[in-house]
Amino acid sequence: MDHMLFRINECNNMPNDINLVDFVVDGQKLGKVTPKVADRLCNTSPSIFQMADSSSPLTLGKSAGNNTESRTKAVASVMEELRDSGYITGWRDELYPVANNFDNVKSPVFLIERAAASLLGVMEYGVHINGLVIPEDDNKEVRMWMARRSKTKSKFPSFLDHIVAGGQPAGLSLMDNVIKECEEEAGIPEELTKRGIKPAGVISYENYGGRLKDEGEGVMNRVVLFCFDLMLPEDFVPTANDGEVESFFTWSLEDISQSMHPEYDDPIKPNCYPVIIDYMLREGHISPDSPKYLEIVRRLRSGPCC
Repeated sequence: MDHMLFRINECNNMPNDINLVDFVVDGQKLGKVTPKVADRLCNTSPSIFQMADSSSPLTLGKSAGNNTESRTKAVASVMEELRDSGYITGWRDELYPVANNFDNVKSPVFLIERAAASLLGVMEYGVHINGLVIPEDDNKEVRMWMARRSKTKSKFPSFLDHIVAGGQPAGLSLMDNVIKECEEEAGIPEELTKRGIKPAGVISYENYGGRLKDEGEGVMNRVVLFCFDLMLPEDFVPTANDGEVESFFTWSLEDISQSMHPEYDDPIKPNCYPVIIDYMLREGHISPDSPKYLEIVRRLRSGPCC
């Protein structure tokens, strides 16, 4: 159980003593940034990002406009400048909706490049899919499909990953995104996804990190992942279609448990572990009599869930 907590805490690692500035637009609290990040944003474009004083929240100035389109363009101009200077890395050309909660993402305050979302500490949403092979023979064990990420990925290159996982972009429903990602990332036909998919709740986490965190310019990841279980036939083999995955293979739940050891040399990408641990709890693979069971349950949703 300690190893499970170790893996969960890789995602949930907010320092208790960190000083943060709220990012507020139209009275809606949208994100959190450090004072140094707030200063950098305001200095990069004083007409777009503004703070009245050191005790005030970060906000958007009048020049950013008052609608989704104008704010999106204004924020993008600042983020592109920071990208061109090398401050923001891993640009994806993928837009995330920015809203104060998930119910409002269909009418976002603005859209932001995925690589820049954590700089403003806005809520990020995604889908993670447990690809499961449930054998007809009761004597055989459940296996889970794993993916080997491409070595060219900007984050966690060559790490192990879920069979399918992705951010929740603007303009798609969760299920439409699941179907799209299944086909793009693993070659899973739409009809097979629809037949085997089951929504399975959420996990949430919040952390402070980034290459400049020790200088006070770290980024805030505030994430809700929608979990899905996908039952796949024993004879189905996924295929890598979009260049993001090098290979697929199956692991037993025991294999996955062993990979949670802090010194395991080929672990799964950090934010996959909470989703997998949540599955193991839901399906009774972890006894509620186990030590620290309730702590694990609590930590799986210790980030903002909104």
